[in-house]
Amino acid sequence: MKTTVQILRVFVGVLFIFSGLVKANDPSGLAYKMDEYFAVWGWDWATSYSLILSMAMNIFEIVAGVALLLGWKSKLNITLLLLLIIFFTYLTGYAVFSGKIKTCGCFGDCIPLLAYQSFIKDLLLLAMILILFRYHGLIKPFLPVRANLFLILLSLGFVFWGQLYVLKNLPIVDCLPYAKGNNLLEKMEPPKGSVPDSIVVVYTYEVDGKKVQFDASGFPDDFDEERYKYIDRENVVVRKGNATPPIQDMAFFTQNGNDTTKMLLESSTPYLMFFAKDFDGEKTDWYELFTKIYSIANERKIPIYLITNQPKNAKQFFTENRQFKIPILTCDGTVMKSMLRTKTGLIAMNGAVVRGKWAEANMNDIVKFLNDGKIQ
Repeated sequence: MKTTVQILRVFVGVLFIFSGLVKANDPSGLAYKMDEYFAVWGWDWATSYSLILSMAMNIFEIVAGVALLLGWKSKLNITLLLLLIIFFTYLTGYAVFSGKIKTCGCFGDCIPLLAYQSFIKDLLLLAMILILFRYHGLIKPFLPVRANLFLILLSLGFVFWGQLYVLKNLPIVDCLPYAKGNNLLEKMEPPKGSVPDSIVVVYTYEVDGKKVQFDASGFPDDFDEERYKYIDRENVVVRKGNATPPIQDMAFFTQNGNDTTKMLLESSTPYLMFFAKDFDGEKTDWYELFTKIYSIANERKIPIYLITNQPKNAKQFFTENRQFKIPILTCDGTVMKSMLRTKTGLIAMNGAVVRGKWAEANMNDIVKFLNDGKIQ
């Protein structure tokens, strides 16, 4: 049993560290997934704390995994891990049996798992942690107390500051379909080799005062339109396919309400998209840098579009008060969160291909990018 416990200790510890690191790469993504749960439960008040909870959960997963590998405070650590996996199992079980949430976000956007896959994973982890809980006395620390404490604090600080970095900048690894190098038009199509849903049309008729249902292959032998009164028809999915495009809801609209998405992505010339989400119309820190980028783009004859979910505020700020000649396109705020994790930033495009992405904190790099002609 001692060997089994040591193998489980290493496996569980590494898995929690890996899971935490994947999510810590993009804490905003986990926060948005939490918001999805909160919305289903009607806990709108909790969305204000989503990001804090996301960061705290990532820190705990990684630190607990490190502590398990070190054998530090095994009883306390495994007890906390047991409580955490019970909570995770409840969440994934709720997602499976309620059908209201399709993915749990257990490994972030980099390794998407369906709800039932996450539920099975959590059940297996629960069994492993229960074994560790039962035999925690067999787990001994490998290093002196001070060395263990140092490594625990080091991992805590690393994850905390790392998350602050990606929140200010952008995720180190972009696992979303809008990542640099991707062709967005291709991402709006079902994956190659995917299988569409298998659908059967089910008809509902009334005969002799009773409702009966059948599909096209099962019409009754005594079917007669005088006896059978048509009521309804519906499409029923008999086998779920996997022909869902990675990008489903991206759309840009002009001030007149015209959908300009296809026109923009099929453009034969490079262009820039400046993102201003939840824009309140007030002058901000990025204004001077945006002015410089706008000037360079005009000199190089590179179109620049303003993408926002606050078109009225943007119009007043950019075109009415400051006379910028910049097309303003409206985009859904949720889509903007996926395209660019920060509220303000810029994406360089060459037709449908993403050439570069910058958060507000990195917008100085765009000047060099434009001057080097990398957008061509």
